[in-house]
Amino acid sequence: MTTKERIVDEALTLFSTKGYAGTSVKNIADAVGIKDSSLYKHFKSKKEIFNTIVREMSLRMEQMSKGIGLPDEKNVEEAAVYYGRLSMDVLLEVSRKTFLYYLKDEFAARFRRMLVIEQYRDREIYGVYREIFMEASIRYQTILFDEMIQKGIFIQAAPGSMAMNFYAPMFFLLNKYDQEPEQETEAMRELEIHVKEFSRIYLRGQ
Repeated sequence: MTTKERIVDEALTLFSTKGYAGTSVKNIADAVGIKDSSLYKHFKSKKEIFNTIVREMSLRMEQMSKGIGLPDEKNVEEAAVYYGRLSMDVLLEVSRKTFLYYLKDEFAARFRRMLVIEQYRDREIYGVYREIFMEASIRYQTILFDEMIQKGIFIQAAPGSMAMNFYAPMFFLLNKYDQEPEQETEAMRELEIHVKEFSRIYLRGQ
């Protein structure tokens, strides 16, 4: 790991425990084991470190999606066909892998906690949290579900409402089990029930 990568990693740890506002550049430099002046050779400010963390998280989310074989979000028609052809077993496996990534991946979990901590203190950070963990997911799923309705995969329904009905329980479970890693089996059981129930309600012919 390079010094720049270590700065990002240690900053994320501090931001996710002490909060962005509660962490100074000196705190980050001390955690890395370098002087403040050395840190400024890599980043101009604490805000630049934060922005780098956000970009890194976006990249990691894309890599995660590709890693479990999800289609490109830019091609909604292709994605609709892909999800429409999935068996229940495969859909459950994809859902599990995605859920566990956000729950257990070291970078993703710290990133989410950082935003949760700071959302009430910093309006801009709240905007990042809202966009990544609420708006973007609902926006994409609304478009995707609308396409799946048009293709006859889902029954006629309001796609925006469908998106919230699918995503909100997952978001709830993520927060419910965030600090309960020993209850992973229970979390997976609840996730499976949710995915099956959503499919029963909305899939045509179920």
